[in-house]
Amino acid sequence: MHILIVSATQFEVKPLLEYLQIPSIAPGINQAGKAVKSHDIRVLITGIGMVNTACAMGRYGNGAYDLIINAGVCGAFDKSVPPGTLVHVTEDVLSEMGAEDGEGFLTYDQMGLPGTHRFSGHLSDRFNALASLKQVKGITVNTVHGNEHSIAGVKQLYHPDVESMEGAAFFAACPAARNILQIRSISNHVEKRDKSKWQMPLAIKNLNDFLIELITHL
Repeated sequence: MHILIVSATQFEVKPLLEYLQIPSIAPGINQAGKAVKSHDIRVLITGIGMVNTACAMGRYGNGAYDLIINAGVCGAFDKSVPPGTLVHVTEDVLSEMGAEDGEGFLTYDQMGLPGTHRFSGHLSDRFNALASLKQVKGITVNTVHGNEHSIAGVKQLYHPDVESMEGAAFFAACPAARNILQIRSISNHVEKRDKSKWQMPLAIKNLNDFLIELITHL
């Protein structure tokens, strides 16, 4: 199986990179130095944000991959979901695409424009490991939310579960491969910014443990 794992930063997938014996990480494609069964595994480091993700996918993501995984951390809108929780993002929206209308906001579809700002993954194979993950809806943003007014507004418009800076761009840029997944680990809640509450090490550990388990049992 030909597998491409896509991450904005090497920091988010560092344990996986170590497991795959990729010692010198560079932006772009990194080839696994360790054989995992008969899989050909590559890791694409795109840089942060939707523009970097789309550009990197356009340049490097057009191979004949059987499975493409976007892996990273995210913020959760539901404060009852604890940091470290893994989620399977099946739908993602470019929530900032639209137009201001006085005090209101017109979404992309409300403007009647061609195309879409909603994207999703797709699966043609069954992966048993995914059964344990909650399926969620994401939004993709250039500016992560940290203001109660804007948080309330985006929740009213889109009812998202999580937010990231890359997810929808990843879905939009994916070539026609058989299996497209976005797997994220919650590092924090979407609220007024307070990094003392974030649990990044836990989120990264749980994400990478899952990725390693997934590729070793395919």
